[in-house]
Amino acid sequence: MILDQANPAVPSAAGPATRTSVRPAGGAGADRRRRNRRAGRWWTPWLFLAPALLLFLYFKFIPMASALTMSFQDVQPYLGNKWVGTENYSTVLHSDGFREAAWHTVVLAAGQTAGSMALGLVLALLMEGQSRRLRFVRSAAFLPVVVPIAVVAELWRIMYHPTGDGMLNSVLGLVGLGPSGFINDPDTSMASIMLTGIWRGAPYDMMIFLAGLTSVDRGLYEAAKVDGASRLQRVWHVTVPGLRSVFSILFILAAIRGLRVFTEVFLLTNGGPDGSTEVVMTLIYKLGLEQNRLGVGAAGAVLLFIATLILTVVVHLLRRRESK
Repeated sequence: MILDQANPAVPSAAGPATRTSVRPAGGAGADRRRRNRRAGRWWTPWLFLAPALLLFLYFKFIPMASALTMSFQDVQPYLGNKWVGTENYSTVLHSDGFREAAWHTVVLAAGQTAGSMALGLVLALLMEGQSRRLRFVRSAAFLPVVVPIAVVAELWRIMYHPTGDGMLNSVLGLVGLGPSGFINDPDTSMASIMLTGIWRGAPYDMMIFLAGLTSVDRGLYEAAKVDGASRLQRVWHVTVPGLRSVFSILFILAAIRGLRVFTEVFLLTNGGPDGSTEVVMTLIYKLGLEQNRLGVGAAGAVLLFIATLILTVVVHLLRRRESK
């Protein structure tokens, strides 16, 4: 018993051995110093981000600030800029050409957004699975996204050849339809550009939908099947509600992509024929770089940015309201 009292770590009849831990002196202070050193490294992530942030600052944020300043000035290169206030904005808003270009932009953005999301969802439903063949097909379907837009525009320009022996006109001739002017006809030019945008944007939406389909509860499909729901009904009542958040994200991305459309319009029609495909971005380009009205062009760019920002904020607020 004397040994047991002198050394508590030795087993005794009273019970199993107990081990006492001794905290080294100054342990709390060492932990505090270690935490302080870790907290002092808050700048480490910013150090890794610094090169990208510098590129963004020089090539994006500084030009944006310059464009905002130019929108209030009569820009005269090498002669000095003259402050004109909101005169450039008034010129843009009261211009018939700008209103027509804005309407064309909205129509094109709406058509491309709806078409690419609908086609992307269909492709995602058809290619959902883990088969190796499906992986190859998904990779092949995604190619239009990674191909440069200049190559895509040139490809479709060749396909849209207005003569009867053009590629798409030859296909139309097989079903008894007459040749179409496509991008050379004011009545079909907008739809032709819209089709090109849908073809390019749908594979991107498909990949986002494929990622969203993994979060849909499979038990709901089985329950709906037991209740006698058809495949189309299961898609409408199970898949679509399960992808609600994906739809909202894709809507924002596709709408912004549609509002900022420029390259395909510029390469395919350059706003023609007869201004039937003139959009805001091509109009800004012509005002700023072709007519040397840089202040008016900058005002149009700021208005387009504000419209895109308002659309993003509205969709975000609607998402928050639905999630409550």
